[in-house]
Amino acid sequence: MADAVEQQDIRGLDIDKAVKGFALEEFKFKSLCTISSTSADHIRWYQETSADLTATTPMAVANAAMLSDFPYLEVTWTRNTSYVKKYAAEGFISMEDMKSSDIDVVARTLLRLTRAVVKQVDNDIWDVITESQSATNINSVAATGTWGAASGQDPIEDVLDALRTIEIQSYDSSSAVLLVSPQGHKDLMTWLISTKGVNLGNFAGSLAQQGNLRSILGHSIIVSNNVTATFAAVVIPQQAATWKSHTNTTSRAIEDAGIGTKFRVWELGITLLTDPKAVCLITGTA
Repeated sequence: MADAVEQQDIRGLDIDKAVKGFALEEFKFKSLCTISSTSADHIRWYQETSADLTATTPMAVANAAMLSDFPYLEVTWTRNTSYVKKYAAEGFISMEDMKSSDIDVVARTLLRLTRAVVKQVDNDIWDVITESQSATNINSVAATGTWGAASGQDPIEDVLDALRTIEIQSYDSSSAVLLVSPQGHKDLMTWLISTKGVNLGNFAGSLAQQGNLRSILGHSIIVSNNVTATFAAVVIPQQAATWKSHTNTTSRAIEDAGIGTKFRVWELGITLLTDPKAVCLITGTA
């Protein structure tokens, strides 16, 4: 029996709602960004110089002489232009599979299509905030040793060193998060429990029971396959980068009567690295 138009509309709304739900579950790095919208296909934006303003002597900011001119300080910016990117994927399900398959092929297809789009968005966010793992404007520190080495490594020192470099740039690192790959997370947890477990006492014991580590030194840990295995990064959320959203994650079902239905998922936007010094890349972790 063919669906009426109203039924198709309801089904389309359900599909789009499901895709948006999947997207919210899969996004990891977008939550680190300040979110704002744009309707343009390109964006002109400004990257402010992060160093504190200073004046050369004798016109120093401190101890200005009575009746003297004020020292002149100037804020500088670098102008950039970025172009909105389109992320898109589609899949087709036959009419027969939709009606008779033992697997919920629609839900699984929507999930996988959404994940494909979201993964690329998150991957681009990672590449932007880490400058494709080649620090130019962001901070960078070298790990004391690969985190999975037999000896000589100290991930805690590496994270503290990254926090220090951000703080030197006059950022408050109290809300900073650590981004690691699954391998980096495993190496960090293994080192912390196996190597330092005796010193950590009950804390290490509770970690071993949970089998999971999602915070360190009071900072949240985000584990993602989009983090390149030989790197980690410390980032201040909502400060380092902005996601300019052109079109939110959207989906459509396009029915080919008597044959099947094509499902499309797409999103448009671009990541801007507005505060590069609010990021520190840790190199050589693996």
